[in-house]
Amino acid sequence: MKVLKFGGTSVGSIDSLKNVKTIIENQAEQTVVVVSALGGVTDQLLEMTRKAEAHDDSYEIMLEQLYNRHITVIDGVVPASRRQQCKEVIDNFLRVGLPQFYGLLYANRQLDHDSKAGIEEAIVSHGEIMSSAIVTLMIDDAVPHFSPSFIKTKDVDGERILDNSTFDRVVKEFKGCTQAVHVTQGFISEDSGNGANTNLGRGGSDFTAAIIAAALDARCLEIWTDVDGFYTADPKKDPDARIIEKMGYQRAIEMCEAGAKVI
Repeated sequence: MKVLKFGGTSVGSIDSLKNVKTIIENQAEQTVVVVSALGGVTDQLLEMTRKAEAHDDSYEIMLEQLYNRHITVIDGVVPASRRQQCKEVIDNFLRVGLPQFYGLLYANRQLDHDSKAGIEEAIVSHGEIMSSAIVTLMIDDAVPHFSPSFIKTKDVDGERILDNSTFDRVVKEFKGCTQAVHVTQGFISEDSGNGANTNLGRGGSDFTAAIIAAALDARCLEIWTDVDGFYTADPKKDPDARIIEKMGYQRAIEMCEAGAKVI
């Protein structure tokens, strides 16, 4: 078994999703695919949240733009026979679910901090659910999974940590499955105590993929991205950034300690 993780930029456009499709279909072994939201979508969902809280109606325009983007992507990558099914999923979230959440924020200025935080957690989960639906339905016979059913968190002294039951739940979710391709979300999770929406934060998709790979004793975990490799600096910001041809574990640790975020 192999686990593949694709971040937002890797599933951010029709062309990149076609590449993802090719990569997945070329695997010679059973594969679990972990996907982030389409590139930029999580930031958009959070921006719309802030606008709704501030009684700024422009969040509705952004919501429609987000809907149109997902529909365009579906038309570009999902086979015609499954296209309508996929669009119904997007309709359910962007025409029904999200407007209700934003409506709550817009109408209630007196929501306490915990209530607002819970609504925000629910809102940001939509991005990955939609992207995973698209990836599942663009691949023949792919099996969808819902990560909050097995990625569990708990609060300890005000800090969110992974619940110990997660590894057993991952095994129960995937062991014995014979299908070639399985697709799930990245950073969204669920509180093991009260069932509330939670997430693992930025970078959580990599964490989820690593948890799945470890729990299932996968042969390997591959984190796919849209750059050629590790750089000495962010190539989008520093034109002099150079590729690091070889990197050992110790150097990776040193880069993390120096502030490198991608690792």
